[in-house]
Amino acid sequence: MGETLGGREPRGAGEMAAPAGPADMDADPAPATQSAVPSLVEEPGAAGASARREYERRRANDEAKIRERWGRLGGIAVALSDEKQSTKAWATGAVGEERLGGMFDGLASDAVAVLHDRRIPGTKANIDHIIVTAGAVWVVDAKRYRGKRPALRIEGGLLRPRTEKLVVGGRDSTRLVDGVLKQVGLVRDVVGEVPVRGALCFVDADWPLIGGAFATRGVQVLWPKLLRKQLTEPGQVTLDVTSVRDALATHFPPS
Repeated sequence: MGETLGGREPRGAGEMAAPAGPADMDADPAPATQSAVPSLVEEPGAAGASARREYERRRANDEAKIRERWGRLGGIAVALSDEKQSTKAWATGAVGEERLGGMFDGLASDAVAVLHDRRIPGTKANIDHIIVTAGAVWVVDAKRYRGKRPALRIEGGLLRPRTEKLVVGGRDSTRLVDGVLKQVGLVRDVVGEVPVRGALCFVDADWPLIGGAFATRGVQVLWPKLLRKQLTEPGQVTLDVTSVRDALATHFPPS
């Protein structure tokens, strides 16, 4: 995308259509379908929307199976049954995305553009949050692991290759870093030479009082307030926030 996305130089006449203005009184009215359908570019998306939908779908399926099994006593059985952990996890994740999305929405301005819950074309996967600042594009994956501490484990060295692992609550969670790096690559394919940064933001984690945040393979692992601080720090370049946002919103539609 080069200079078009990376700087604030005005676009040429053929590069961007002029903003829509008031309708001409003498012109024929536009078809209803054109005015009724909102532009995907203007739609920031709803944080946690796809996770919330998946939770509701799974919960409905779980309840249907219980009712089928218990017949006339199905309603009582549903009321007395504990929610499956695999189902509850989707609600937990949705809450984390929603809370983080609310923080990002509070930063939205001419200098900060926010996109939530964006679908990766050709897949059922999504990107939780894309934040476009004047200095960089941030790809943020929200995680809500309540009471668990993220940590960096380094293995190998002199006799073995050095490897870095993300550990959360004592369990190897390096796959989360792999996922963010994949998303960063997809975003970079759209914006070209624009700086793209990845972050894993843990909500309600057991962070220590001093320190705790770290980077692994270029991905920042941190908590919401620290991420907010980093988002507002000046970068080495000045991006055209609107054009970068528009390109990303078009390529990654709302989920």
